[in-house]
Amino acid sequence: MSRSLNKVTLIGNLGADPEIRTTPNGSKVAQFSLATSRSWGGQGGSEKQEKTEWHKCVAWNGKGPGTGLADIIERYCKKGEKLYVEGRIEYRQYTDKEGQVKYITEINVREIMLLGGKGGGDFDGGAPPRARSASPAKGGAAAAPSGDFEEFPGGLEADDDLPF
Repeated sequence: MSRSLNKVTLIGNLGADPEIRTTPNGSKVAQFSLATSRSWGGQGGSEKQEKTEWHKCVAWNGKGPGTGLADIIERYCKKGEKLYVEGRIEYRQYTDKEGQVKYITEINVREIMLLGGKGGGDFDGGAPPRARSASPAKGGAAAAPSGDFEEFPGGLEADDDLPF
């Protein structure tokens, strides 16, 4: 049995605020462009060069309202912010109004992580550091760390029995 894998991992910056739409059946979808850059040269007297690639990304909401990727992107992602995106690459085509066939390459987003951006990671009152849409066991958005260890009430006690 042969296997295959279609997996894309990107870290880049949002080129514009995400576009959020609702489909006729009520599903929410977020579309955004992610810019990734690479640079080369600069040694031996040659000029340093840089190339930016733009990736069209699409994220759909899952089952529950308010917890899907599109909801998280709508709430926390703004132009210029750094984002980790994981998903699969998809190719599709359509015919435009003039009858010409157009081809689209896009990333169907499965997971995102908000890495911070121009604002230093302040996402309107605390963004989730990561968001997944895979399975309910993995959960939706995780709460942002607050710095006071509320999630681990006994985490700062000095009487721990660590073997080292």
